[in-house]
Amino acid sequence: LIVRIESVSRSRDVFVHAGRVERGELSVGDTVKAQVDRACRRRAQANHSATHLLHAALREVLGTHVNQRGSLVDDEKLRFDFSHFEAVTDEELSQIEQRVNEEILRNTEVVTEEMAIEVAREKGAMALFGEKYSQSVRVLTMGEGFSIELCGGTHVQRTGDIGLFKIVSEQGIASGVRRIEAISGLRAASWVNEMEGQLVALGRQLKTDPAQLSQRIDAMVENQRRLEKELADLNARLLSGGSSETEVEEVAGISLIAKRVEGADPKSLPDAVDKMKNKLGSGVVVLASVQGGRIALIAGVTQDLTDRLDAGQIVNHVAQQVGGKGGGRKDLARAGGDQVDELDGALESVVGFVEKALV
Repeated sequence: LIVRIESVSRSRDVFVHAGRVERGELSVGDTVKAQVDRACRRRAQANHSATHLLHAALREVLGTHVNQRGSLVDDEKLRFDFSHFEAVTDEELSQIEQRVNEEILRNTEVVTEEMAIEVAREKGAMALFGEKYSQSVRVLTMGEGFSIELCGGTHVQRTGDIGLFKIVSEQGIASGVRRIEAISGLRAASWVNEMEGQLVALGRQLKTDPAQLSQRIDAMVENQRRLEKELADLNARLLSGGSSETEVEEVAGISLIAKRVEGADPKSLPDAVDKMKNKLGSGVVVLASVQGGRIALIAGVTQDLTDRLDAGQIVNHVAQQVGGKGGGRKDLARAGGDQVDELDGALESVVGFVEKALV
């Protein structure tokens, strides 16, 4: 007969074990022998003791306003919820993690004592908010007073038994409540080795030493921004420079360009419109670009004509014909759409729309 216990709960003074029968049959009245998975227990002990050190480190680094708001401990990880009014910075997380590991390296004895609740409070023992305690409580002291808490759980014998502590995430879960997830022992060491392996692989890929990755990536990001700007400027110059006299129409004495520009980056359209407006001196420019089945539209009206023509109305007139809508200022407005087959006809209709608006 094997029954694997999956959870334990307390009903008054009785501890109830719930489990799943993995082999054999279990009947009322059967006598069973409880056996602890010692490897699993040791990992859970390490994570549990780490939460106590984490709580003390949080109060030391962030302030004494920090209090436990919940926790989860198993043999794989630990989760600790605490009161705090803002996100914990990377520098603070580093300090917290270092303080916990400093206490682990000190390898001090973990001391448990039974005492009256009043004595425990005088000793400075931390208690869970809202928790009911009996007159006699169990006090757990770690780091020779670094952490003093009321706790009835299982723990390591010395802080060094935790091995290594590593924070893997920090996030907000409610107003004024943050959550830290961490790992300890061999699992923490494996996580560090995995991260180191990824850094080495990235270093090889970027042809640099892992220690220089940050500078290398910063340089790549800056270079990409520079190239994107150069490309946008080039697109704008090509678009504006590519407009010939045959593309300029005269509508009631006003110059008009309304065209579809193939392969143009939508980000380059505003600059292209500005350059075309400057080239015209006085007039209206409407450009359209198609990428991935989506239409980007932009219309520009020179300042001397904004009392008679509205770029927002012009671009919206085109957009409505291609399944979209848009708007903006009188001198510059943007829109979109997705009915590409209707685009050429919509652009051709700009002449009539402008002509009617000028009447």
